[in-house]
This record gives sequence, C-alpha cells and structure tokens, in this order.
Amino acid sequence: MMNKQIGELVAQDYRTAAVFNKFGIDFCCRGNRAVSDVCEKNKINPDDIGAQLEQIFSATNNGDPDFNQWPLDLLADYVEKTHHRYVSEKTPPLLQFLNKLCKVHGGRHPELFKINEAFQELSKELASHMKKEELVLFPFIRKLVNTDLTNQALEKPHFGSVENPINMMEHEHAEAGELLRVIAKESDNYQPPADACNTYKVTFAMLQEFEEDLHKHIHLENNILFPKAIALEKKQNVAV
Repeated sequence: MMNKQIGELVAQDYRTAAVFNKFGIDFCCRGNRAVSDVCEKNKINPDDIGAQLEQIFSATNNGDPDFNQWPLDLLADYVEKTHHRYVSEKTPPLLQFLNKLCKVHGGRHPELFKINEAFQELSKELASHMKKEELVLFPFIRKLVNTDLTNQALEKPHFGSVENPINMMEHEHAEAGELLRVIAKESDNYQPPADACNTYKVTFAMLQEFEEDLHKHIHLENNILFPKAIALEKKQNVAV
C-alpha cells in the first residue's frame, strides 16, 4: 500500500483523503506521488499513516459513492453539476464578505487583504477554468464514451489529443492549489481571531468549506476522470 500513489488510494476510497489531510499531504493536485516517498520527504513515520490507511480499507464503506466505478460521462456530469455549480454559487457571497471584512477589520488584521487578493485571483481562474472544461474537455470526454459504446470512429479533435487540454487543466489545478495554501496560511487554517465578529467567523467557515469542496473537485478530475479519459482515447487509437 505504501508504494501506491496517493491519488490511486484516494480514488479507491475517498475516506483516505482525511488521513492524508491530517498529515498535511496534498492528495489532489499532487496525488501522483508514492506514499512512501512523501513520508520519507516529510519525515512522517510510514507505520503511523499505514496503520490508519489499513483501518479504512478494512472498514465497511458507509454508502459513499464509488466514483472510480462510474462511467466517465456520468462523472463529468457530476463534477459539472455538483462542484462547478458549488463554485459558482459560493464565490459571489464570499467576495462580498471578504471585501466587507477588509473595510471593517483590515486595519487590525492586514492578513485579510492577502486572503481577499488570493481569493479574488482564485475565483477568476476558476471561472475561466470551468468554462474550458464545460465547453471543450467535458464534451469531448462524452464523445469518447459514446464512440466507445457504439464502436464508431471518433474524429480527431482540433486540440490533437485529450492529453493536451488535460495537461492545461492540471496546471491550472496546481495554481489553484497554491492560492488555497496562501488563504489557509494567512487565515491560520481558518481560525478567526478572538475579536472576530459573526461575519468574520462565517466567512472563514465558508472559506474552509470552499477549500474542502475544491480538493474533492480536483481529486475527482486529476485522479479518476483525466487518467481514465486518456486511457479511453488510447484504446480508440485517437491519440497522436
């Protein structure tokens, strides 16, 4: 198990994400690393993390969806209708709250300006990123699934291979991950200060929930949807 990639384990059972998160290990944007390598680099006792992972895999799954077994078109639909919609709905109120906090509390808490700046950049990047997926990548993945089911030939897309837009999406995921780390650091991992008002507390709670949702969003794409789409394209001999 320790020689497997982090993303592979999370794809098998998403409950393992909580273990990696506990040890400060990025399971979504950097899920292509072996658990043993990360433990060695970060000086983590492999027995500690291994025991917790074994406990999860030996326990019964409490009805969580097995996304690893879903058809790719269904998974693309789920990401779009669940996680894309979440980002679109939560971004406007968060931007409003952060602007308000900067005006009211920025004098005593200058870190709010860094949080606001990072989240504004993140929101712009995500809006552009999701449009690319919805208009280009996801429709092609659906075509891949359809041609595989019907044994039809698939016309080569203008972007050459599905790996090209996927590489771009993964790069943008990594950039989003860096912005999330800035927000988490400047907010003391979403811990509001002693003098925080209710809006302050609610905003930090929303930011933490936003991070958790985006981590799952990126995990589903990087660790399941994208590699399976690449494999399906290669199966159909569409790749360059």
